[in-house]
Amino acid sequence: MRHAAGGKICAEAAGVAGSVRRAWQGPGRERDLVVLALKATLAAVLAWSAAAWLLRNTLALMAPWVALVLVRTTVYRSVAWAIQQTLAIALGTVVATAGAMVLGRPVAAMLLVLPVMLLIGNWQHFGEQGIAGATSALFTLAGGEWSASIAADRVLAAFLGAGVGVVVNALVLPPVYLRSVHEAAGGVVRECCGILEAVADGLKGPWRYEQAVRWQERARRLPGLLRALRSAVEWAEESTRLNPERRRRARPAGPLGEETLRTLEDVADHLQGLTRVLAEAAADSAAASPVRHSEVTRPYADFLHKVGQALTAYGRTVTGEDTQDARRELERTLRQVEAAHEDLRARLAGRPVLGPAAMELSGSLLAEARRLTCHLCPGETRGGTDASAGSGPPAR
Repeated sequence: MRHAAGGKICAEAAGVAGSVRRAWQGPGRERDLVVLALKATLAAVLAWSAAAWLLRNTLALMAPWVALVLVRTTVYRSVAWAIQQTLAIALGTVVATAGAMVLGRPVAAMLLVLPVMLLIGNWQHFGEQGIAGATSALFTLAGGEWSASIAADRVLAAFLGAGVGVVVNALVLPPVYLRSVHEAAGGVVRECCGILEAVADGLKGPWRYEQAVRWQERARRLPGLLRALRSAVEWAEESTRLNPERRRRARPAGPLGEETLRTLEDVADHLQGLTRVLAEAAADSAAASPVRHSEVTRPYADFLHKVGQALTAYGRTVTGEDTQDARRELERTLRQVEAAHEDLRARLAGRPVLGPAAMELSGSLLAEARRLTCHLCPGETRGGTDASAGSGPPAR
């Protein structure tokens, strides 16, 4: 037990040391957190100093507390939060002051005011800042002195802290969350490519049900990665609103477009379909011999390798590496995918009569191949019409 605890402590220490090293070496999440901490500290110190200089009868904590909270997010959201929070604080302070002046006892005022403010804090227009009303009411009642002038000073301190927080967040390295978008997009592309490579390698020989289940489980995790990517894109788009540096920092590597998101979602959907087909084909062999339709699966494995190469090249164009070389590589690999798809159809069509199971698997795999090809290569529509495959957006 002691050895395990010591190992965990060492692992945590190593993780902290690694974070410090990455923050020192160059841009990244760790350095962003350091910048955020320094900005929040600056905002709190400035708010404290301004409140102490301008307001005499105020709770010194109010201004830096508000400023500290508002430097945690985008410029646009800091403005929205500033409005919500200062209104909640003003309401809580006024209600608490009135209750204390009427009842004369802080405990009695708490019993009356806090439930009311907690309920009002759930009002949708306060958003996440509704709790500030009850918190400010508690600070007011715990202060021991109540008067209209003190309440006014505390409300002014809240407005002052909000103003300082918004200004510092907007003017001192305003955040533009593009790196998280590129990291999330790269994660989706890498996982899709990993699934394609794993399936392709497995299909070169006999595969068992357990392998197909692992492929299917990996594919089922893709929607979660895509939700995280969409959330990162929305956050990045919001970070450019009201941002004075949006023109300089948001381009050329700005947030991914809706077309790219749909393309990745379509690829992930077809990978789930492909792994489901393979799992169903292997289900009857779970307790018997491996699936051995090599005359079908070997050429299909070659096709999947080409798709994986094209998807890797596509990822380079949407994760901050949008260079001419990346685009030329994408065009080249997309032509290879089209050719590989045509070759796959010709090779499977030219096979001698297959058994029922192999024929069923061949048809299902060809259908999934066509869907993948049509979403990566939208110009490839030869060989019939597939409504489900032809509706995808272009990847270029």
